[in-house]
Amino acid sequence: MTVQPTTLGGSDEGPWYKSLDRRQWNTLLAANLGWLFDGFENYALILTAGPAMRQLLDPSQHAQIPFYIGTVIAINLLGWGIGGMLGGIAADYIGRKRMMMLAILAYSVMTGLSAIAWDWWSFAILRFLVGIAVGSEWATGSSMMAEMWPDRARGKGAGLMQCGLGIGFFIASLVWLFIAPLGPDSWRWMYLIGVLPALVTLWIRRSIPESERWEAASSRRAAAKASRRAGARLTAGEEQLTKFTLHDLFTDRETRGRTIVVFLMSLTTTVGFWSISTWVPPFVGSTAAQSGLVAAQWASYAGMAYTAGSITGYIAFGFLADALGRKVVTMAFFAIALALTPVLFFGTTDLKLLLLFAYVNAIFSNGQYTWMPVWLPELYPTRMRATALAFAFNAPRFIAFLGPLLAGSMIVAFGGFGKAAMVLASIYILGLAVAPFLPETRGKPLPE
Repeated sequence: MTVQPTTLGGSDEGPWYKSLDRRQWNTLLAANLGWLFDGFENYALILTAGPAMRQLLDPSQHAQIPFYIGTVIAINLLGWGIGGMLGGIAADYIGRKRMMMLAILAYSVMTGLSAIAWDWWSFAILRFLVGIAVGSEWATGSSMMAEMWPDRARGKGAGLMQCGLGIGFFIASLVWLFIAPLGPDSWRWMYLIGVLPALVTLWIRRSIPESERWEAASSRRAAAKASRRAGARLTAGEEQLTKFTLHDLFTDRETRGRTIVVFLMSLTTTVGFWSISTWVPPFVGSTAAQSGLVAAQWASYAGMAYTAGSITGYIAFGFLADALGRKVVTMAFFAIALALTPVLFFGTTDLKLLLLFAYVNAIFSNGQYTWMPVWLPELYPTRMRATALAFAFNAPRFIAFLGPLLAGSMIVAFGGFGKAAMVLASIYILGLAVAPFLPETRGKPLPE
């Protein structure tokens, strides 16, 4: 007999937020903070890669700085993909809470070590290790949120969790505004600040419960394995529980087909972000420099405007998805992100108007990320949920890591940001083409 986990805050009466208990709010806070720290760490790389390369490269190589920045970001992204896959699988076996704590500790330590880089190769290697550590957190937090929050509020919770990324970006931009003037070593101070999130694991250990759904699935898995060792004949469901989760993800035909669609949609969002969005601060900074203004200052302003738009988009997506459905909102965000890319890069050279365009563009180009923590947990059963989310979120990085590399090369070849952004923005057409093949899951219970 299958034991169903206890439903927390399950009442469907009254405002959605009144149905939640303290454990669920604490879970949201922990997942949001984990993603906030990831956001700070990754946007710190975007903001500081230029100054770091100017210090770490020989002056004769400074003309190729966009290429080296793209390479470092690509390597960081590749590490993120590897770490994310390993962390998601581990979360299905050792638990959501434990994996979240390990991830935060790991990337705090790795980020601090990035401050000691002595040349661009050492910097790239350390960023690769940071990527491995950072990638472990998202699938764990998303799975825990989905499993702890009630059906009718799951989209809202996912949006509120996802906005932690934008908050981290915003804080990184704000901190960089004050640290950038400190001199050539300012980028190193940004990475030393990244050690602080390790302290949050102490609070998580005391305040966050383990997912009851995962505990129930883990107990069923242990029982099935014990039965197999005893020579008992297993049911089809018990047999699935004994399979390695990543293998299980591709053995069932329906699950395999769904995963292919999810992969292509995730590839769309990932390429769009890392190949286009990451170049907004340097694009605005270069525009400011052409007017005789301080590039680093305007890059920070652009980062704050862009991340404010991201926060708006992350939260808005979750609420819209609960109100209108997962599919229609996801497709709308893909389409609008495609339409707004030329507006941002070709619409104006007025800096204040550029900041407004950056804000609006980010609502859709970055806000679309919320489709993953909203929709993905509702497509896979608990036994493989974190593995599936980790694959969907991170596997595209093994392709998308080439995006920043290509973008950096194209910016050098084209002599500007706009044409490179438009070429890479065409990836949104892929997302629009495949999204209709996923089922609508709004308001439905999680598959067990």
